[in-house]
Amino acid sequence: MINEINKDAASRMAKSVEALRHDLAKIRTGRAHPALLDHIMVSYYGSDVPIKQVANVAAEDARTLTVTPWERGMVQAVEKAIMQSDLGLNPNTAGTVIRVPMPALTEERRRDLIRVARHEAEQARVAVRNVRRDANSELKEMVKEKMISEDEERRGEELVQKLTDQHIKEVDGLLADKEADLLSI
Repeated sequence: MINEINKDAASRMAKSVEALRHDLAKIRTGRAHPALLDHIMVSYYGSDVPIKQVANVAAEDARTLTVTPWERGMVQAVEKAIMQSDLGLNPNTAGTVIRVPMPALTEERRRDLIRVARHEAEQARVAVRNVRRDANSELKEMVKEKMISEDEERRGEELVQKLTDQHIKEVDGLLADKEADLLSI
């Protein structure tokens, strides 16, 4: 019983950390990486689809992404979607290839991005703590139902706390890496 609660808590905490990793990948640094455009949706025959489903996105060099739509007719739609995104990018079209230069980040913009990254990390910490709360309430419920003893409950809570500490440390590590990445020129 306690092992099942721990496994469930561990998997849910790991999902929270993975979600943070995904969210931090969207925050732009000075370097160009294809994951930067992952959240952009393109209008494709009347429905919005992720850019990866209509084009190949690659890093040409440290400051330029190349987007190659699979259909010639999609070039304009992909270019428009990139321009309208919240990233502030200006794509250049040359035939069927769209080049997306990454402008250099100003110090003020870096500080804003760090603030966004810290907010995302705090959301992940809250999610991990919510999983801990749920697991502890399940343990308390099991004690009430006389399925486990109070000593087993205490041991279970200690295991859940260790899991929580481990995942919060992982969240802090991801945040520190992203901050260092944003501050490097």
